[in-house]
Amino acid sequence: MRHALSPVYLAVSLVCFSMSATAQEQSNVAANELKKPSIMPTLEVIQVVGDTTPVLLEQTGSVVVIGLEQIERIQPLSTDDILRRVAGINVKSEEETAIVANFGIRGLSASESKSLVLEDGVPVAPGLFIGNDRYFNPRIQRIAQVEVLKGSASLRYGPSTIGGVVNYQTKTPDDGVTLTARAGSFNMQELSLEAGGKNSSGDAFAGVVATYASSDGFMDKDYEMTDVMAKAGVIFSNDQKLGIKVSRYENDANISYRGLLLGDYNNNETYNPAPDDYFLTDRTAFDINHEWGISDDVILKTVVYWSEMTRDYWRYSVDTNASNEAGRWIYTDALTGNNRAFERQGIETRLSVEHTLFGLSASSEFGLRFMHEESDDTRIRATRSADRTGINDRHRQDSANSLAGYAQSRIELSDNFALTPGLRIESYEQKREILTDDNATAETSNTEFLPGIGMTYDLSGSDQLYGGVYRAFSPATNGVALDGLADQQLDAERSTNFELGLRGKKRDFSYEVAAFFMDFSNQVVTGNSNPNLSQSNAGETEHYGMEFMFAYSFGGGFSLDTNATWVPNSDFKTGSNEGNRLPYAPKVVANAALSYQRDKLSTVLSAHHRGEQFGDAQNTAEIPSDAAGGIWGGLMPSYTVLDFTAQYELADNVRVFGAIKNLADKRYITGLRQGIYVGPERSFELGITYDF
Repeated sequence: MRHALSPVYLAVSLVCFSMSATAQEQSNVAANELKKPSIMPTLEVIQVVGDTTPVLLEQTGSVVVIGLEQIERIQPLSTDDILRRVAGINVKSEEETAIVANFGIRGLSASESKSLVLEDGVPVAPGLFIGNDRYFNPRIQRIAQVEVLKGSASLRYGPSTIGGVVNYQTKTPDDGVTLTARAGSFNMQELSLEAGGKNSSGDAFAGVVATYASSDGFMDKDYEMTDVMAKAGVIFSNDQKLGIKVSRYENDANISYRGLLLGDYNNNETYNPAPDDYFLTDRTAFDINHEWGISDDVILKTVVYWSEMTRDYWRYSVDTNASNEAGRWIYTDALTGNNRAFERQGIETRLSVEHTLFGLSASSEFGLRFMHEESDDTRIRATRSADRTGINDRHRQDSANSLAGYAQSRIELSDNFALTPGLRIESYEQKREILTDDNATAETSNTEFLPGIGMTYDLSGSDQLYGGVYRAFSPATNGVALDGLADQQLDAERSTNFELGLRGKKRDFSYEVAAFFMDFSNQVVTGNSNPNLSQSNAGETEHYGMEFMFAYSFGGGFSLDTNATWVPNSDFKTGSNEGNRLPYAPKVVANAALSYQRDKLSTVLSAHHRGEQFGDAQNTAEIPSDAAGGIWGGLMPSYTVLDFTAQYELADNVRVFGAIKNLADKRYITGLRQGIYVGPERSFELGITYDF
């Protein structure tokens, strides 16, 4: 590691504070399971609870929640292992631990994020308005629950909620200490500690979750990661609660944008195509939560947050002609460091009021958010002999100030029928300054009005119809909106989204079916899927399809969980790519899991299927074989991957677990970006958890 966490820092972290994220563990909105409540109430901005009718009336869109018990059954190495099992989500993996996040929801390209990622209700992407939103992804070891909100349920949050919202709720250590150790293929080693305690009256607690992990990695893409999160909170006697969370993350990963050239992929090679390139990240963050029960019907919640992150990306140049002749990347001694530092401060407050409106029961929420983002971007030209030191020949700074407000009311028109109208306003200013060009600057600004309305209707005690229509947007970030140090007059990406769904739960089975339609009036191409694409308004696109979820308990400990996403249309409607399908938007994604749970044994056999998809907006069919082409495009074949996991309770405080990932040893392509990204081969894991 560059900056190993010192004992002093760890000691300081242990006394830092944060509030817990609880709620209830749920498999999805149609089939939820209650979770043991944690020692402190929740304070996070996003909350999804229970499966009672009043709560379902609040969910006007499709909501999927995966709780801690399900996460432990999956035995994930990353958040990608969770998200790819959620209906509507397509994941574009770059390596097995998802150091960066790439996923698309409901036919949106997995190479260009249009979805908001939160941790405990707080944005975690380094830059929502200034760009580079992929560079930090929460570690799965600290996550207790994953919430995915789609449709009009995501109107309360922003920006970039065209696809939806993913919120990771972090763990809150209970009394005592839990140690978890895991080892596996590619010399993977992982050790996690959860330790916590509360006072005798139960109104204050403190705890820590810490993980160290290292691996040689599939294809020799090694990494060394340390993640520490400290939390604490207190309930005051005057109906107020306060909590603080502090976290520190570091990761040195031997990854790059380069994959295998076609010849080596066809020959089943598994070497690292960029053995000397490194992606170095660290992040420090804190959240302060406050909740005030003003009365039985009025609650005010406020969260203040700050984060600082650096991402140094060191890549060696290649000799393209030599690479073409050799059929693999041939590197020179020229080294470039694309090094970026990000900082964010924000405050968000939400006032919830239970009241009557024209004699009808209503629940209203009013929110306000201010956020400042800035980044410092340097490009260091070095050589192999200099080893990451050299001349900074491009130094630019980006910043953005944003102000958002929203109001929404859930009005119960009858015992069975509720309407939820709402309005969100996002206003933001962006600035770019080039320090290596006499401090030249450019600025732009924009304001978006985002109305929406959702509804729920109880057909019976266990079946519910829901739906909504809302306006969503994703801002054109600084690198696009101010490209060339000029206001490009780019509109934000705007989409009108429609959704209609039916969900329910009977004795032994639960189901959900949702139809959706997203109509883009403008989609901005950033060049992430192909650097040769212009940074411009790409025109209209439309996406429509359906999601299906079904779960059934056979009895005798056996159960089946399935979901499928069908997106027959995810196409450009205008422009040079008219009629083409968006890249990284397969027509079909499906999952199935057969589980067995009896006494102390639990096993899961799961299957994940991804349909074929294009790697570029031109819908190139053949994958190029030459290095000069960079292999940005091509049609990636469909694939199905099987995983098997098992766990067994040796005693009340001891649990052993193991997994075989990619059981059939399927070789498949996960992405195309300066080469072919290969999915991990068959791997094995074994671990143990011990509670003190």
